[in-house]
Amino acid sequence: MSDESRPSPAGTPAEASAGDRTNTRTAAVVPAAGRGVRLGPGAPKALRALGGTPMLIHAIRAMAASRGVSLVVVVAPPDGAAEVKSLLDAHALPERTDFLVVPGGESRQESVALGLQALPPEYGIVLVHDAARPLVPVDTVDAVIDAVREGAPAVVPALPLADTVKEVRPARVPGEPEPVVATPERARLRAVQTPQGFDRETLLRAHGTVTENVTDDASMVEQLGLTVVVVPGHEEAFKVTRPLDLVLAEAVLARRRLNDGF
Repeated sequence: MSDESRPSPAGTPAEASAGDRTNTRTAAVVPAAGRGVRLGPGAPKALRALGGTPMLIHAIRAMAASRGVSLVVVVAPPDGAAEVKSLLDAHALPERTDFLVVPGGESRQESVALGLQALPPEYGIVLVHDAARPLVPVDTVDAVIDAVREGAPAVVPALPLADTVKEVRPARVPGEPEPVVATPERARLRAVQTPQGFDRETLLRAHGTVTENVTDDASMVEQLGLTVVVVPGHEEAFKVTRPLDLVLAEAVLARRRLNDGF
């Protein structure tokens, strides 16, 4: 495993057009600097145990399971890079994949940007994956990579919504009833997951120019006026945010171990 990365010069990333991405290399950036306060007190969310193994390790293994991913950059808490590097050293990870650990920033956007700076210039496709989505199947990862290789500047995996969605006017006082102002057409809505995939130059440009109304990396590319495409997500790629999510993740992992010896 490599030591902490030194950032590459801003102008070095190789620019990949839709016609020359077939053989370009793919890296995954995994921001893991968040505290995850909704999970309750304890270690940072990415370091919480799932089946006896930190969620971060599960998420890294999920990225490395794709043969299209040859580098995983883990963005650690600003003061926790050494701890995260020791964690990676302590767990079995695929030898065919390289791993880097870099310190993150105060926000997710800043952390992803720092992860991008650490990428060597030969990586033309970048995945950005939430450490809190530890169980994303490899088929989903591969589908995102394939769509970028085929020419899409940005790709997100997503699922149709099972519930009807209401747009409301926020209450002036917390706890008061909120009036419904619209019912969006559910067939046109999707719940977006990660990993999100990008042409590297496009993602760098988005991080260099977009600073407002950022909900995820794909929203930044949308603000550049470029098209973001959707590929099918997976129900097991859910985000572990609350204690009940952790219970569900444990159940999914137990089923995988029973059925597949995972």
